[in-house]
Amino acid sequence: MFLKHVPTGNLIEILDVRSLADPFHSQVAGRFHAGEELQDPEKFNKSELLFPSEETLPNCWTNPDYKQ
Repeated sequence: MFLKHVPTGNLIEILDVRSLADPFHSQVAGRFHAGEELQDPEKFNKSELLFPSEETLPNCWTNPDYKQ
């Protein structure tokens, strides 16, 4: 799955989709999908990620109290 990194505008390949959907994780492992070489994995804040269509992540992925 690919998401857009807001500060850079680059696409990020999400390496752990399970932690992306877990509202108790504020960061997710991924790597930039830019250039010809495979980039090293790093942690990204979910608050800085969007879908490539510019839609925000679902509230149930980012807020542990989303049912309130």
